Amino acid sequence: MYALSHHTPYVSPPARVLATDRFTRRMIYLYIFFLLFEGALRKWVVPGLAAPLLLVRDPIMLLIIGSYWSAGRRFFNAYTLPLLVLGLLSFLLSLAFAHGNIYIALFGFRTLFLHFPLIFIMGNVLTREDVERIGRYLVYILPFITLLNGLQFYSPQTAWVNRGVGGDAEGSGFSGAMGYFRASGTFSFTAGLTTFYGLAAAFVFYFLGAMERINKLWLLIGVAAMLAAIPLSISRGYFFQFLLCGFFFVLASLRNAKSVRNLLIGLAVTPVLMLVLINVPAVQTAVEVLVTRFELAAKSEGGLEGTLGDRFLGGLLTAFTSDQGVPWYGAGLGLGTNVGASLYGKANEFLVAEEEWKRVAGEMGPFLGIPVILLRIALGAQMSLLSIQSLFRDNALPFILLSFGLLQVLQASWSSPTTLGFSVLTGGLIVASFNDFSRPDYAT
Repeated sequence: MYALSHHTPYVSPPARVLATDRFTRRMIYLYIFFLLFEGALRKWVVPGLAAPLLLVRDPIMLLIIGSYWSAGRRFFNAYTLPLLVLGLLSFLLSLAFAHGNIYIALFGFRTLFLHFPLIFIMGNVLTREDVERIGRYLVYILPFITLLNGLQFYSPQTAWVNRGVGGDAEGSGFSGAMGYFRASGTFSFTAGLTTFYGLAAAFVFYFLGAMERINKLWLLIGVAAMLAAIPLSISRGYFFQFLLCGFFFVLASLRNAKSVRNLLIGLAVTPVLMLVLINVPAVQTAVEVLVTRFELAAKSEGGLEGTLGDRFLGGLLTAFTSDQGVPWYGAGLGLGTNVGASLYGKANEFLVAEEEWKRVAGEMGPFLGIPVILLRIALGAQMSLLSIQSLFRDNALPFILLSFGLLQVLQASWSSPTTLGFSVLTGGLIVASFNDFSRPDYAT
């Protein structure tokens, strides 16, 4: 199995490789920038270019792969090579027996494979110090994203701040409760904002256990923004993710006396911030809306058990057991994506399945789709094992990132370009966090 961690003595690469790796790192940072602000460009800055900007990270990814490969770096491994073979086979079967549309099949192959190698490229060119730097940037912008979220929450959908993709005046919000809508922040849709909050929360919890690695005032502001985002986002998914990150943080904090001290500080500060926030009228209203949404969802989904099942486990086992009425070769690569549905003439419909594992098995058929699912399970399992091992070597970063990244790697919907981006980004951050803390010859 491909080694995700690097424990061998570090040997400085040749100068040409170092120069190429520096370029690759800059492209990775550019990839992250567009992941965070692509929606803002599509909604507010250049709405006329909304369609091509949907794929703005694709050419960046091609540059990353090209520069990485040209440096002689190892590209194929026990994960990327099987995924490439499975994708090519499904591509050919889609054209020969399924939908037969080359554009849908190409987009499906792009969804399946193009961005996936970023996980391992980041693991080879970034260090743990790079991962912390990215985490600090996310914590620094978290308060501004939450302020924007609050503005969108209290503004009508016709307001400019709630414009949809392409400048859609009907708004980008998604139904919440009590007449309030779930905001999208700087992203095209609400799912992007929820996913951002999950990753940012993981870093907030990590820095609570490593306060010397970040400005303490910004961390305090970040904690307040993280808490305020729970009601303002009206997102049950983020609420459960926040609890999961907190649980991993508590586990990680039991490893030594210093970590226990930081845990106690966090436990003392968080209730105080919650009491302050709950007395802010704007937050009080948002809390009432969130509680109402939970109550409505509980009635329709069968209580907490049904909600958790739909949120985190829905569709996973049924991908192996349900009969979706598709032939052995599947409905065709790419048909289960929004873009594929649009090209097929049925926009805004789930032509295969909404749940990720069912979509993969439905598009590619059981003989090719289930191996793809098993690859993601194997990658998640290896990340989990190495994260636990790193925790006992006094490196809590991968373990806390795992609180968000494990579900992203396992079952995040790759049919959405934004969710796909966060899935591979988080996976790459976890792998890179296994590396040496810093490498002096890797200066940006």
